[in-house]
Amino acid sequence: MATFVALSNWTDKGIAGFKASTQRAAAVAEIARKHGGRMVELYWTLGAYDLVGVFDMPDDASFTAMALEIGALGGVRTTSLRAFNEEEFKQI
Repeated sequence: MATFVALSNWTDKGIAGFKASTQRAAAVAEIARKHGGRMVELYWTLGAYDLVGVFDMPDDASFTAMALEIGALGGVRTTSLRAFNEEEFKQI
């Protein structure tokens, strides 16, 4: 599995529905499973980003498909990062 970090900001639609944010997080976890991966953790944050998600996904294409599906819902805009642990980085 490949690890990805998603730095997300709420759109106007997303912030208007902030009270349902935990239910939307459960839906995101389900979308990740649908694409063969899992949401490892989701944090609601202060500062430059509203949410930080960590995902384990089979590959770049599955993460991209998941991110596009989530983005199409209109609640967040996301900056994505591929993350490498120490062992993966050593192999590079």
